[in-house]
Amino acid sequence: MRTSVTLIALAVSAFASHAALAQPVRATCESKRADISRDIEHAKAKGQVSRVQGLEKALRENQAHCSDAKLEREHAARIAEQEKKVERRQRDLDDAREKGKASKIADREAKLTKEKAELEKLHKGAL
Repeated sequence: MRTSVTLIALAVSAFASHAALAQPVRATCESKRADISRDIEHAKAKGQVSRVQGLEKALRENQAHCSDAKLEREHAARIAEQEKKVERRQRDLDDAREKGKASKIADREAKLTKEKAELEKLHKGAL
C-alpha cells in the first residue's frame, strides 16, 4: 500500500513539474493578445467563422480591459486560494493520521501532494 502511495505522489509531482515547465513564466496582456491573434489566424485557415467572431470579440475585450496589474492581482488571488486548499488538505491528513486508518492516510497524502504541486506551479508563475 505504501509503495502505491509513493508511486502516485511521484507521478503527480513529475506531471506538475513538467506542466510548470511547459507554461509561460508570466502572462501579460500583450502575450494574451498574441495568443488570441494566433488562434484567430488558425480559425480563419480552417474556415471557422463563428470561432473567429468569438476570438475577435475576446481580442477587443482584452484591448479594452486588460492590464498587467489586474493579471498580477488575479494571480496573487489564485495563489492565496491554493494555499488555503493546501492547508485544508494538511488538516485532513493530520486528522486521518490521528485516527490511524491507513487507507484514509494514503488518500489524504495523495490529495495533499496534488494540491502542493498545483501551488508550486502557481508560485513558478504559470497562469
